[in-house]
Amino acid sequence: MTQPIAVHGLHIVPDSLAQAESLAVLDELTEREWRRDTVKGGSTAAIFGLAIGDALGYPTEFLDIARLTSRYGSWRQLELPVHSGVARVSDDTQMTLAVIEALADVAEHGVSSLTAATVEPALRARFVAWLRSPDNNRAPGRTCLDACAALERGVPWQEATVMASKGCGANMRVAPVGLLPGLTAEQRAGTAQLQAALTHGHPTALAASDLTAHAVWLLTHNCHPSELLPRLRHYGRSARRTYHGDWLGDLAQRAGAADPAAFIAHGWDETLAALDTVSAALDRPDPERDPCEVVGAGWIAEEALATALYCFLLFPEEPVAVVQRAAFSSGDSDSVAALAGAFAGASVGGSAWPADWVRALEYGDRVRPLVSFWDSGNPKSYRGPSRRRA
Repeated sequence: MTQPIAVHGLHIVPDSLAQAESLAVLDELTEREWRRDTVKGGSTAAIFGLAIGDALGYPTEFLDIARLTSRYGSWRQLELPVHSGVARVSDDTQMTLAVIEALADVAEHGVSSLTAATVEPALRARFVAWLRSPDNNRAPGRTCLDACAALERGVPWQEATVMASKGCGANMRVAPVGLLPGLTAEQRAGTAQLQAALTHGHPTALAASDLTAHAVWLLTHNCHPSELLPRLRHYGRSARRTYHGDWLGDLAQRAGAADPAAFIAHGWDETLAALDTVSAALDRPDPERDPCEVVGAGWIAEEALATALYCFLLFPEEPVAVVQRAAFSSGDSDSVAALAGAFAGASVGGSAWPADWVRALEYGDRVRPLVSFWDSGNPKSYRGPSRRRA
């Protein structure tokens, strides 16, 4: 039996010595990769794409295709819903903004300061602020509400989390983790899984969030869409038995798992199976068929990721078509479209979205000053006098 080894403070059971060696150099590779050209405006376009997808999918969620067709006609006719000059978003964008601001809070002291000890209280504060915000009236998920209420009471986050939940609320908000410049591979994976675990304790929620953040990172670093699924599959297989103990603490033990590596492997197995579903669907693509029927409804984390990837890979050079197709669906339309929009924006960059759509976005004035600095490789976002909590 292969024995666990320690690489950069991680609990790893490698499938092979070569895999262990590749994990050992990931930090160095990450820093080298960041120095390569990135997609121009990719960070800002990714977050605006997320918000646009969310705003498109917010009013279509819970509607079946017959009702969508009756109300909107063809999916290509779906327009951004703007009322009194504002395109309202759901809790998906609100919680994404909470993650952005938490990361910015910690990154003020340099990205080397991002550890579980600094990220957890920043996320806790922003999540609780979201919980108590008067704008938190967009039908938020029960898991997030219950976990954030427990976080507000000050209990350890491993006690606050909803252990059995792998809802898409874990990864609908994780895109900023893949955009913050200068993180090591271990920091990015640890932060992605931790932000999920504060509310959703199921290992698949952690794995799907990690892979979502990695997809965003790859796309902003000029990964061609045709290479995305193979790279994601390679990443998931490499990380399959890596339990980020420095970030997750005793979560696996609290979940009743005797072996932390086996705990997280279960999550990666479900997430990798979802990637296989995407590949099978793309072998016979049908843009006119409901993507939630083809890949999954998106209520759970790995399905939201998979269906969003499918929509993006159907139209990798047509970002507007990506979010229209994702939002015109019978499942968790806002979350699927939000993730699909993040992928499209990360890939295409600053020219991705119609200017009038961007101008209409709710919270756009809060997002741009924070994330635009990340496009220049600067993790220390603007911290002006208008800064405020979500």
